[in-house]
Amino acid sequence: MSQSAAIARAAADLAPISLGELEQEAALMTRTDRKYLVPLPVASRLLTALADDLRVLEIAGTRSSRYRSTYFETDGLESFRTAATGRRRRFKVRTRTYVESGTSFLEVKTLSARGQSSKVRRQIAARSRLGGAQVTSLGGDELTFVHQHLDAVGVPRPEGALQGRLSTSYSRTTLLVPSEGSRLTIDADLRWESPHLPGISPTDAVSAPKTTHLQQLVVVETKSGARPGLADRFLWSQGQRPRRLSKYATGLALLTPDLPANRWHRTLELVRADAA
Repeated sequence: MSQSAAIARAAADLAPISLGELEQEAALMTRTDRKYLVPLPVASRLLTALADDLRVLEIAGTRSSRYRSTYFETDGLESFRTAATGRRRRFKVRTRTYVESGTSFLEVKTLSARGQSSKVRRQIAARSRLGGAQVTSLGGDELTFVHQHLDAVGVPRPEGALQGRLSTSYSRTTLLVPSEGSRLTIDADLRWESPHLPGISPTDAVSAPKTTHLQQLVVVETKSGARPGLADRFLWSQGQRPRRLSKYATGLALLTPDLPANRWHRTLELVRADAA
């Protein structure tokens, strides 16, 4: 049984909630995000333990959504390296595709010199996944959109072209805790693929992409107030603690062991022990 199928079984009896209701009930909270790498049985027990106070997002009769993201980088891995060294002014550029609908967005996430984070996005035409017939790059209106947002928040533009370096895919289940207005997501079947790694030409990389995936671990992210929510407290009772986790940085470091990754050292130890 796949991870997503196991999560679907655990969530089968939960009351549903529509996207509009979810956004209305959880939209006004100033949230603190906490990320966990959790063994699949613990994630299933979380849904069982909180079943009376959980509602699961359901869209067109479906309770999970498949996501595919492609992250774009410079040849010098500027986005990764500024994050790895904790630089204040940094950026992350990706495309995100909602697989069921085929809708894709270009997203730019930034951290300014004052420590303020922001994200903007625009809808784009669907892109081929990495590892297919081509390695994608950003140009034209898409690159202009990226530069305009970086200029607006005072983050330096990247030097050189932005090319697709890593793709992720996973199945996401989104839940609301109505009693406290918090939400959480569970990302199952997380897979990384990087056909264009440093030192590998696009031609060679397409013919031999590098991939890895989690076998027993899922990613749980809670979005609650300043105080830990019910989901946080349950996970703590199971010996789980928040982790520094970036799907992009973790995946690239996992597939490229010589990159500086001290910032995510403990997370990588856990992921390497589980990934295949």
